Amino acid sequence: MSAVPHFPSLPDDARLVDVFQRYPESSFPLLAYHETVMRGPSPFTLGERELIAAYVSGVNACAYCHGVHTEVAQAFGVAEGLLAAALADLDSSPVDDKLKPVLAYVGKLTRTPALVRAADAAAVFDAGWDEKALHDAVMVCALFNFMNRMVEGHGITADAEYFALSGKRLHDVGYDGLAKLLSD
Repeated sequence: MSAVPHFPSLPDDARLVDVFQRYPESSFPLLAYHETVMRGPSPFTLGERELIAAYVSGVNACAYCHGVHTEVAQAFGVAEGLLAAALADLDSSPVDDKLKPVLAYVGKLTRTPALVRAADAAAVFDAGWDEKALHDAVMVCALFNFMNRMVEGHGITADAEYFALSGKRLHDVGYDGLAKLLSD
């Protein structure tokens, strides 16, 4: 996929890292927040948080974030094809039964946030998750709804080759490591 970004100051093949470098005053605190949400202590594994991020991005049809974070999730052990199956039909997908209500919650929060109810949270709790887990899922969901709009608003695109490269980099160095690479 090749498209020109919406910002004339960005290169024709701009990636998110180009936006981060062009606007460091807002980008570096954002990467630090990514590190906290995606890599800090949580009831969810790193792979599960990346799964949530990729799922939210898929619900939003943000090909860039979905592609990159699917690769990161797979690098952390999420089975290939799991995200596609979850997006096609969460109920019949091979997603672990304990995670299905979490993905249903973040999917509803993404699609129709004003319709999220206590019963949606209760389904997550009934699956064995605690309030910290639900909080973490909400924060990953919120972060990736933000990121999806940031990517789409800047007109950032990429292809499968870039998704694999970026996914490996995030797996290997994390978000703090990405910030360090960008500041060098």
